[in-house]
Amino acid sequence: MISDHEIRRLAADLASVDGVVGVTLGGSRARGTHHAGSDVDLGVYYEASGSDSDSMSLDLAALQRVASAWSDEPAPVAGPGGWGPWVDGGAWLTVAGTPVDLILRSLARVAEQTERALRAELAFHPQPGHPLGFLDVSYAGELVTARVLADPDGALSRLRSRLGGYPAPLRDALVEAAWEADFLCTVARKALPREDVTYVALCLARALMLCAHAWHARAGAWVTNEKDLVPGVARLPLDTRGFTSRAAAALSRCGPGRDELARAIDEVEALVQECRSAGRRSGAGPACGGTNRQRG
Repeated sequence: MISDHEIRRLAADLASVDGVVGVTLGGSRARGTHHAGSDVDLGVYYEASGSDSDSMSLDLAALQRVASAWSDEPAPVAGPGGWGPWVDGGAWLTVAGTPVDLILRSLARVAEQTERALRAELAFHPQPGHPLGFLDVSYAGELVTARVLADPDGALSRLRSRLGGYPAPLRDALVEAAWEADFLCTVARKALPREDVTYVALCLARALMLCAHAWHARAGAWVTNEKDLVPGVARLPLDTRGFTSRAAAALSRCGPGRDELARAIDEVEALVQECRSAGRRSGAGPACGGTNRQRG
């Protein structure tokens, strides 16, 4: 089992690699909700020498040497883009029997998404492993919610100070984005005559995830991963009227049979309306429809 002291030593070794500007600790260990067997998520922030993330000064060979020196098992490092356009790259290490994930982040791209978050600009991008899509401004959320382990030139601290708390315009934009959940329920209902279970389930799951984003935004809680997104609504300091348990119950109805599918749609539709009504009562988001502020 890896110790806190070893995590800090590993972070220091990573920070010594040319091109690395900082290292953070994320996930459950940053939140203080981890257990003995929890993974260790380390954000490895690197500088790009141009606007293109492929044009960078990161010494991948040196990063590989650090990974190999620490890992109990072979741990090949995937360079920028090796894991997809938004997850970027990194390596999966095992240190003292504990899974340790190194996750590459371009400082320039994180800075760009920080400014977009402040302007309430956001988009969900296709990315393997992210069924809803990778929320680009979650880069900013990762940095704000993480513990900084190494920041020799203060680059990470300066970016964190740009955000302060959760930006109110971003909150409003994510609440407003729940308009799509309404539309998804409508198109799901059109698939009832064909009893297209897969299509209906996909529509409803996406609708619920969009609503979960809206609930988190209303609470000023950053979302950095789709995993635990819907269950996490139950832990927010808001009256969500049992959103999490009701969402699970509604999705469980998605099986053969038109009546059960229709009931699933009805139940999700009610959750969507409650979510959007709560946003209107709080002053976040338009009364109806509105402008889609998800921009690439």
